[in-house]
Amino acid sequence: MNAVVLVGGEGTRLRPLTYALPKPMLPVVERPMIARVLEWLALHGVTTAVLSLGYQPDAFVDAFPDGGWAGVELRYAVEPEPLDTGGAIRFAACSAGIEGSTMVVVNGDVLTDLDLGALLAFHRQSGGDASIALTAVEDPSAYGVVPTDDDGRVLAFIEKPPREDAPTNHINAGTYVLEPAVLDRIASGRRVSVEREVFPSLVEDKRLFALGSSVYWLDTGTPDRYIRAQVDVLNGCRPGVALPECSRHGDGVFVAPGGSLAGDVTRCAFVGRGASVERGASVADVVVGASAHVEPGARLRHCVLLPGAVVRADAVVEESVVGPHAIVGAGAWVTGGSVVGAAAVVDDGARLDSARLPV
Repeated sequence: MNAVVLVGGEGTRLRPLTYALPKPMLPVVERPMIARVLEWLALHGVTTAVLSLGYQPDAFVDAFPDGGWAGVELRYAVEPEPLDTGGAIRFAACSAGIEGSTMVVVNGDVLTDLDLGALLAFHRQSGGDASIALTAVEDPSAYGVVPTDDDGRVLAFIEKPPREDAPTNHINAGTYVLEPAVLDRIASGRRVSVEREVFPSLVEDKRLFALGSSVYWLDTGTPDRYIRAQVDVLNGCRPGVALPECSRHGDGVFVAPGGSLAGDVTRCAFVGRGASVERGASVADVVVGASAHVEPGARLRHCVLLPGAVVRADAVVEESVVGPHAIVGAGAWVTGGSVVGAAAVVDDGARLDSARLPV
């Protein structure tokens, strides 16, 4: 089975982290997000994945020097200009020579435990040109809303409607099975949105089907959801997801080789290779990346420190992300979904609330 993985976006909602790395290359418990997506694809029989690249493509090529991961052969398709989702799918498939076969398409910033085999079986049974996975969300206004009939035939594809106007809370989960005929609907050489152009045309011709599921699904595009992706691996919410080499120090508490955890842990925590949490610090629902350091008196809650980050004595980091080799000064507060970029410095005693540094 072939797959196209869409990883060309700029990750604007996670800036300034994504100035240094494209979003799918950001780690989820010490492993790049895209690697976790590829591991899930491999589990369901995908043997070749084409990465549809646009923003910082070299980061992906450099990350997989052997041209594969988890038994999945990787191919790369770098867009000459932004082609939107539909244009990217067509360009990637044609560049890799898989345009004549049934293919799976996934978004590289979505983490899920979807049974891809069940979606494929549903697709074959429906006889449609395309099948999409659905998931239920509390507020569908930020997504493509997808009402269906009893047979799973899609009745409409409504992109980001006002919450009060949404006919259902079942939304496009970003995993598709497409037949070659779908590519014929996508014009080459220009921007084409699969959500706003291709899927509505398939609905009109009654060739689009959808299958709902209640399995784990997470769009990692915001700081809060990026943090949640880490915590969900630690707290047992995703028991099938592998952790890096580490030792267990209680429920949801893990320390990698060379890591040191002398501080207090009140909920989940992961301490990476060569990282340390000193005595007198306290952590809860936290990932401390490789070689990161947390000094005495610091308090960390529901946050991620990327590799090499430092949190000085008596600082507070809550519901925020601290980038690689960034420093949070002594007594500083970083809270409310703040994002501190790579190598940035939060001054001693400073207060960042819902802030980005640098802007």
